[in-house]
Amino acid sequence: MNHCLLCHSESTALFFEGNSHLFYKCSNCGTVFRDPDTFISVEDEKARYLTHNNDVEDERYQQFVSPITASVLKDFTSKATGLDFGAGTGPVITKVLKDNGYHIELYDPFFHPDNTVLERTYDFIVCCEVIEHFHNPLEEFKLLKRLLNPGGKLYCMSDILVSIQEFDKWYYKDDPTHVIFYSEENLQWIRKASGFSNVFIDNRLIIFPV
Repeated sequence: MNHCLLCHSESTALFFEGNSHLFYKCSNCGTVFRDPDTFISVEDEKARYLTHNNDVEDERYQQFVSPITASVLKDFTSKATGLDFGAGTGPVITKVLKDNGYHIELYDPFFHPDNTVLERTYDFIVCCEVIEHFHNPLEEFKLLKRLLNPGGKLYCMSDILVSIQEFDKWYYKDDPTHVIFYSEENLQWIRKASGFSNVFIDNRLIIFPV
């Protein structure tokens, strides 16, 4: 029996089994998650992230993150303060927003492990290709909510869960660092459990307003 990675319920059942993958689904919150017994080590996780070739000057990379950067530019003036949570080796969102005059801090447990930035609050937080890596997702979302000022917003990007019929060929599950997947059902559960006022889903863009 595997407890749900998100809500910790015991109401989970096997969702998919492949050659090197084992996933469960929770009947309480709808979360599909990787079997925790198959999580890779912290060392292997960092090594995989180091293989990512994320050049902040690459226009294709800037275009990839544009759903987040365009939303921040629309929703907040450059007087707003932001946090790039899970910034990784190539914090392209920070580069784009700084080029537009925004002040934004960096945090990443592997590459920008400055915990002092988690002692302040922000008008907006960006999490691009981050939330699918959360080993303790509820605690992480509660932290992100706590770090936001009144009127603030959390912007995330992640592939939305596909149907069970498509799951076998879904590339997103094949990354061993991807341990949890998101859908309308569990995003609404997160909204309520974390205290956000709403959640908006637009393809890969997910926005939680305070």
